[in-house]
Amino acid sequence: MTDSVPSRGATDDSTGDRHSLDVSANRRDAHHISVGIVADDLTGGGDSAVQFARDGWHTRLALTPPDSQVLRHGAVIAVVSDARAQPAPLACRSTADAVEALAAGGVNRLLLKIDSTMRGSAHAQIVGALKTWQLRHPGAFAVACPAYPAMGRTVLNGRVLVNGKGVETTAIGIDPVTPVTTNLLRELVPGSVHVTLDAGSAADHAEQLRAAGQNLTRVITVDAQTDADLLALAEAVAVLGAEVVPAGSAGLAVALSQVWRPDLAVAVAQPRQQAERVIVVVSSLHDMSRSQYDHLVENTSTEHVRTFAPSLAVLLTPGAIGEWIAAELASAPDLPAVVIVATPSERPAASAVDAGSTPRPTPAPTSTATAAVVIAEGLAIITAAVFAHRPVGAVVLMGGEGARAVLDRFAASAIMVTDAIREGIPVGLIEGGLADGLTVVTKAGGFGAAASISDILPELLADHVLSPPVDPNTGVQP
Repeated sequence: MTDSVPSRGATDDSTGDRHSLDVSANRRDAHHISVGIVADDLTGGGDSAVQFARDGWHTRLALTPPDSQVLRHGAVIAVVSDARAQPAPLACRSTADAVEALAAGGVNRLLLKIDSTMRGSAHAQIVGALKTWQLRHPGAFAVACPAYPAMGRTVLNGRVLVNGKGVETTAIGIDPVTPVTTNLLRELVPGSVHVTLDAGSAADHAEQLRAAGQNLTRVITVDAQTDADLLALAEAVAVLGAEVVPAGSAGLAVALSQVWRPDLAVAVAQPRQQAERVIVVVSSLHDMSRSQYDHLVENTSTEHVRTFAPSLAVLLTPGAIGEWIAAELASAPDLPAVVIVATPSERPAASAVDAGSTPRPTPAPTSTATAAVVIAEGLAIITAAVFAHRPVGAVVLMGGEGARAVLDRFAASAIMVTDAIREGIPVGLIEGGLADGLTVVTKAGGFGAAASISDILPELLADHVLSPPVDPNTGVQP
């Protein structure tokens, strides 16, 4: 199922049969491959981008419109559509706009990053991406596979599973913003045709996908239970070149980074500058994020950690959050090594969102999503105030909406993605704005184990920061 790939480039649509699997035809642009990633939220963009960075691609997560750097051979640029919690028409348009910007910049491979558990507007995102890509590549079709086996996300017989259980039976089924109520891909992606790859070569698989992709919607979904399954799918995608729009999570990104340009040297991890202080922003309400927050507080000495946790009422009252954090910092100016900015555990009903609040200017999203944006921006105001109050060497952003809000508040233009500090937890450097050069770690809400954040902090902080104090009389630690 994982035979070698006969070609890495896109089919040249201007000459010959564009459906040919001829090796020489598919190699024509193999000398110049640049990849565009459109992600439904910021942490998802980081999760996928870092897979390319680790394989030697020059990788940026753009927070402002992309520039000509996408034309560089071996370049990857990820953009964020913010489409996950948007209603379908807006999500379709947001995704289409992002794809158009990347295509206009010259990318010749596209990866649509959707949620590994199919939360939110995944179907609308696929439609928007495909229709826009087809403007430059007529006849293109989409192949969707959200599997991320390393994180327990798999697809079996057209069903989305989390650690072997139907996604709707897990915490994802009661997600407060984007719950998933079925595990059936045929319902999550209406009109799609499901495929399980047969035994055979990459060329065989490409032909199988192409045949299935001739359905009315030109969208197919594919099973994958293992990394080997994803590699087989990626090899077929490489044969098809620009004829196909792959839609998946970081699991598929791992495989695509290897097959789209395998001649790159694996990136050598650069030593990170150790910080004296880290801000951890917990904006996600996912059960795993709450467990990670609780574990961090319970396992860090009280002298080393301080939490800023405003009430929901403060966050939703215009102007109140700035006054609140100013008073908090004035009452106790000193800050320890670990500063946590935490979201309330509840979310309001639609009517509770104050009419005077000012979420990012987009066409009206769902009421729940509007509240999430307002809350995220409140957390960002706190984070910026802490950053201005005392020196900070790194920031850990848990949850896509909050990550976006914090980086917007910093006026960052991009993240240069460098490595993954753990699987599913990318690390990089902020480019531009008030926090230029600051180390930033992003993490999707549902990823990792309870100890994930506690475990990485010693790697971000200077060695002495979390050490017990030395007794001045004895010269030893108690």
